[in-house]
Amino acid sequence: MHISPSLIGIGSPIVDAIALVDESFVAKIDGDKGGMVLVDAPTITSLIASLPKAAIAAPGGSAGNTLFALARMGASTSFLGKTGNCAEGDFYRESFSKLGGDASRFKIGEVPNGRCLSLVTPDGERTMRTDLGAAMTLATEEIFVSDFAGCAHAHIEGYLLFNEALMRRVLESAKEAGCTISLDLASFEVVNATKSILPDLLRDYVDIVFANEEEGNAYTGIEGDYAAIALQLAELCEIVAVKVGAQGSYVAHAGIVEKIEPMHAAHVIDTTGAGDLWAAGFLYGWSQKRSLAECAKLGSILGAAVVQVQGSVLPEHIWQDILANI
Repeated sequence: MHISPSLIGIGSPIVDAIALVDESFVAKIDGDKGGMVLVDAPTITSLIASLPKAAIAAPGGSAGNTLFALARMGASTSFLGKTGNCAEGDFYRESFSKLGGDASRFKIGEVPNGRCLSLVTPDGERTMRTDLGAAMTLATEEIFVSDFAGCAHAHIEGYLLFNEALMRRVLESAKEAGCTISLDLASFEVVNATKSILPDLLRDYVDIVFANEEEGNAYTGIEGDYAAIALQLAELCEIVAVKVGAQGSYVAHAGIVEKIEPMHAAHVIDTTGAGDLWAAGFLYGWSQKRSLAECAKLGSILGAAVVQVQGSVLPEHIWQDILANI
């Protein structure tokens, strides 16, 4: 059953290649273990070719992870982003369509689809190498108000902040189309790099902002006082959600902060996608006009589920459990 309103996500549609490797494989490649480094297409192709066993492909990207989860919950979803004119681009669009997502708003590029190779070592840590591919070629002149037609809410991944002109075009187009807007701050690196433009963008366009403790600290300079971080962000946005992993979350609205207790994960295998799926749970509840505390609780349910699996795609039996409880 589709619920309304319809949600559109804006971000980089990237195909994840998840590979289990030993420490020696990671030690041989440039860059620190546990980091994310942008690389070119030949580099990622040769890394994938050198894997001891084949990687598992899954649709990824920050907004992508949120949208795929929303679609799986039965929400009406669209995706605005640029895929490649290649087998991986086809895989991404088809995977989204299969879940009931509207794939008609994808732009298709001239270069191969973005890819992220996730090298998972036995300690559960992921070392990522990303080639943004076609996603990186999305241009301001390709974004139109009509891309947001029929959508009530737009969810934007913070990585778009690295391209200020594109981010402004997306925000202006979404607002002109009558959408409410949520922004996930993505990473403390994004916040530190874009601190000069963030306050105006949050105040003028964003209704809901998602931040984890590192992003909240990078923006406010406040360390450890998550309620204070949420209140400071709430001076600019109507609704603020600060996610603090195993310590739960803090939601601020109308000058009031509420602490929401976490759902505890029995066994943390891999934290990738936790914030993205938390946002999916929150937005699902919010689209159904549930209380903000209930929205955050749904976020916690999804976030706790995804850290117990490899990658950001939940297996079907876990979805069945979640859907039975929401």
